[in-house]
Formats: sequence, C-alpha cells, structure tokens
Amino acid sequence: MEAISDQHLLPRQDFAAAWDAIKIDQMVRTRLVAQALLSFQLRQRYAFEVMPVHGLIVLSGPPGTGKTTLARGLANEVAQALAPKKVQFLQVDPHALGSSSHGKSQKEVTKLFQQTIPEFAAAHPVIVLLDEVEALAADRQRMSLEANPIDAHRATDAALAGIDLLSRTHRNTLLIATTNFPKAVDRALLSRADWIEDMGLPDATARQAIIADALEQLAKEWPRVADLKSQIAAFVRASDGMDGRRLRKAIVSAAASTIETAKDLNKLHAEHVLATLKLAAANARIEEKAA
Repeated sequence: MEAISDQHLLPRQDFAAAWDAIKIDQMVRTRLVAQALLSFQLRQRYAFEVMPVHGLIVLSGPPGTGKTTLARGLANEVAQALAPKKVQFLQVDPHALGSSSHGKSQKEVTKLFQQTIPEFAAAHPVIVLLDEVEALAADRQRMSLEANPIDAHRATDAALAGIDLLSRTHRNTLLIATTNFPKAVDRALLSRADWIEDMGLPDATARQAIIADALEQLAKEWPRVADLKSQIAAFVRASDGMDGRRLRKAIVSAAASTIETAKDLNKLHAEHVLATLKLAAANARIEEKAA
C-alpha cells in the first residue's frame, strides 16, 4: 500500500537511537511508555464497552520538536518491553491517502484500517505511526468548500470508524499520531486519544542536552570541537525560543561561518556558534510572528 512509507520488525538499534536523540524530561518518557503498555494490557482484558481504551497516543507540538523521531523511539521502547514478541512497526503517510477523485480518499482510508493494518496484526502486535494526522482526519467544522469537501468529510469519517474498529476487534494494535496543528485535527479524533502529549519548545535544560550532544558528535571527527562545551551556557542563552531541529542545524551550520571552518571544524570558535545561534533564533522569531 502506497500510504505505508516505512515498516520494520522491532526492536531495532536505529529506532533505539531515535529515542535517545530527543531531549525531553524523563517523566514524559516514562509516561509515554507506560501509557502504551497500559493500553495493550487493558485491551487484552476488557471489552471496549467496559474499558473504553482506544489505543491512541497523540504527540502534539510545533514543527521541529521531534515528534516523529520520538514516536519511532517510543515504538521501539514498547517493543523491547513486549519481548520476546516481535512487534510490527508501520509508518503511514496520510498525504498518500488523499485523492482528487470522488470517494477515493475514503476508500483508501477504509482499506488502511480494515484491511492493511489488520493483516499485519494477524501475525504480530502492531504499532502504527500516523504522521501529520491532520492530513488524515481534518477538522470537519473547519473544512472549506474547496477541494471536494464531501470526500474530505468521508475520509475523516472513515478514519474515525477505522480507529473504533481497531479498538474493538484488533486489540494488539497501538496508534501513535503526530500533529503540528492540533486545531486542524478533528475533535472527534482527539477525543479518542488515551493520552495527548503536548511537546513544546525545548527548555534550557533540554537545549543544553541538545547542544552538548551535537558538539560531542562533531568532536568524534574534529576533536577540538569538544573545547566549545565550556561555552554551552552562552549557547543555551542565545538559543532561547528555538526548536530542537533548528537548534541542531544551527550548531552544525556554525561551521559554515567561514571557508576555513567549513574545511576544518577544528577551527570552529565560540563566536562562530554564538553568531549563528543568534541569527537562527532571530529568524525563528520572525517566522513565528508571520505564522
């Protein structure tokens, strides 16, 4: 199915690295793993009518906060907890389910939830990542009269019906949805979530961890980069308001401050990093105001 953009049997080492790459509070990590395991446990023991657990976790927050990476890492952590069972991971690209053909989107969404996911669930527990779920279940009250609204309504209806079906008849499934725009997601989908984690911009502690990690990685190839860790406090202050993705890119891009630093990152100095961070943070504030 074209909408399945990635699939693997878990656990996998690269997915474990994804879990470590996102710098968030340990309490959030624990809550997410525990919530996922609780979903599997309760749904094996209770009928949905008795314990209305949908097996849906939503990660919400601005672009660049690591939702997709964290979701992949979460899937791996759950798989490790369910060992020795193997867990099937599926990543769905909701944009691939859309179509300008009348009724096509609804049919594709119905096929995903009533055929594709159940077929995988017949052999293994399945964790499905619904990335940018607003493209799959758009808020029907906000839909424009443009772009075939009837089909868009029906596609959202099909997604909600599909989630309900999995909840009741395929209890070894877990859905992890991400969204950059929670207001664009149909409220009926959000109401089905067992847990919604709001991933805001990284605080000072998280930024420090991100910067330290980026410098450590660069220092593996250019050892003198490690000297910059003495300036992390200044880097943290300069990066206020930046998301994790933009922050990592800015640390790396600091090496493009001059031709010399691009050729040899051992020549990278704190002033290069500070100037790049300040510029990137200013651009982030401009983009936020324009949004």
